[in-house]
Amino acid sequence: MVGAMSEGTVSLPWIVIRQDDNGNRYRVGRYATRAEAQKIADSLDDRGHEQLYWVERIGQNGDSVRN
Repeated sequence: MVGAMSEGTVSLPWIVIRQDDNGNRYRVGRYATRAEAQKIADSLDDRGHEQLYWVERIGQNGDSVRN
């Protein structure tokens, strides 16, 4: 039996993370491919704000793995 978490990790394993200038981190969104996630992170980064954006892959256990 496949649980909801497993199903979500298979279809949307790439996440975009935003870190503000206070060090707080937020998940921006989940994406099917690394290229799609990177495109979103790059477009947000190009806006010139002080926040940092990066892409992480969610592992099979639900933990994120920074790339």
